[in-house]
Amino acid sequence: MAATLRDVAKLAGVSFKTVSNVINDYPHVRPATREKVERAIAELGYKPNMSARSLRSGRTDTIALAVPELNLSYFAELAGMIIAAAEEKGLVTLVEQTGGDRERELALLHSPRLSMTDGLIISPLGMGQEDTEALNVPFPLVLLGERTFDWPCDHVTMRNEDAARAATEYLIGSGRRRIAAIGENEAEVMGSARLRLRGYREALAAHGIEYDERLVVRATLWHRADGARAMRELLERGVPFDAVFGFNDTMALGAMRVLQEAGLRVPEDVAVLGFDDLDEAAYSIPSLTTVDPGREWLARTAVDTLLERIGRGGSDLPPRTKLADFSIVERESAPGG
Repeated sequence: MAATLRDVAKLAGVSFKTVSNVINDYPHVRPATREKVERAIAELGYKPNMSARSLRSGRTDTIALAVPELNLSYFAELAGMIIAAAEEKGLVTLVEQTGGDRERELALLHSPRLSMTDGLIISPLGMGQEDTEALNVPFPLVLLGERTFDWPCDHVTMRNEDAARAATEYLIGSGRRRIAAIGENEAEVMGSARLRLRGYREALAAHGIEYDERLVVRATLWHRADGARAMRELLERGVPFDAVFGFNDTMALGAMRVLQEAGLRVPEDVAVLGFDDLDEAAYSIPSLTTVDPGREWLARTAVDTLLERIGRGGSDLPPRTKLADFSIVERESAPGG
């Protein structure tokens, strides 16, 4: 027969209430008493009834995380960071994959699965300003990512425009003047592609370099294959360039492979710079210079912000936007000037 709370109390020589306080991590328990109870729990192999505990507290100690796709390295690594940050707070994370599809994102906001969680962190790609009302949900919600609409919930994001401008200026500072950009998406209203293109153009203008639309290549998806395809298209155009700014690392890595296949040297002939600071960027040949958008901070801040909402009932704070700082990580593909 499984050990009970009363069995633990009897073995430890304390009250039923004291054992409950220890299990629920009540702070005002003397260290010696806590140690006795924990020894008794270990000796008896007692397992708390988490379902009953959640009914009493109104908490499940579980959060949900929704990202577009886990086969894209950025979201896979970010999800890992969020899971780790949640674990440090004693939380379990349930992960959903939306495919960046608007209907799936909206459906998730009303999914019965969320009743098993205390709140949701979501990185939306499909939803837009017209979906504002859908975000008035009865549970704590934090938006994570690069959408910049006026939405009625907390938003933890990066400085896309500023970071893209800094990345382009870094290439200019190293002596490059014909800088190609990969990742533009003309159908996007206000997301990462539009913001990074704006930062790129601002940097060119600030240094007196004329914007050349022939150097900008569209990529609706941002995988390695899309970066490779974009680079082949750029080479076929025959327009001269001496640097490439990939709007994410995976596209930059795909582009760099095609450059090398074409017999161009990186960085001697063409410097390459990405965005995201993925783990693999440090291990490519040559290693990839990139923008670190502050992912570790984003992950921890998203979890902390959601926990604050959970702890305060989620309704007595106005929506907040929290912005990460960024930095340029200099590696072999684009050494600084």
